Amino acid sequence: MIEKIRSIVTENIAVQTALLNDETLLAAIIKVVGQVVAVFNKNGKVLFCGNGGSAADAQHLAAELSGRFYLDRKPLFAEALHVNSSFLTAVANDYGYDAVFARAVEAMGRPGDMLFALSTSGNSTNILRAAYAAKEREMLVVGMTGKSGGKLESICDFQLKIPTEKTPRVQEGHILVGHIICELAEAALFNP
Repeated sequence: MIEKIRSIVTENIAVQTALLNDETLLAAIIKVVGQVVAVFNKNGKVLFCGNGGSAADAQHLAAELSGRFYLDRKPLFAEALHVNSSFLTAVANDYGYDAVFARAVEAMGRPGDMLFALSTSGNSTNILRAAYAAKEREMLVVGMTGKSGGKLESICDFQLKIPTEKTPRVQEGHILVGHIICELAEAALFNP
């Protein structure tokens, strides 16, 4: 058992090292931070969507922005699109699960807002539909995926691809990258 634990941790370290050395990904993170800051400076919203573990990550990152990260500061408008269970179940029942996030984007998204679309494969239909809905509303779309980027890559303004296809390692990378974005954006907005 101890060797399996070591193997998992070693795998995580390898992915994080690859992330650290991925100049394209690091440059994309910097650009996304700048866009997050710009959205909030214009009183915009940052929305998040994902399924399963990615939904938990979406909610986690939205909370870091809407609550606080390091600084005691005013809240920012950030929301995970799955947190209203009545809305989610009604839309899934009436329109199908593939429509749940797109419908939420249609309700909440405005030009200049931002959507973080989390999908380890980049191929989840409901995430793709949300990204299309966001683009139709002139929102910026940030895709957070695994190494391939999937179909989501062609829709996004920015792509944050974790350099692995293993779902748990991708999700661990999403939280790391998400925390980096939250920390740097918060510092730029409130402690320049």
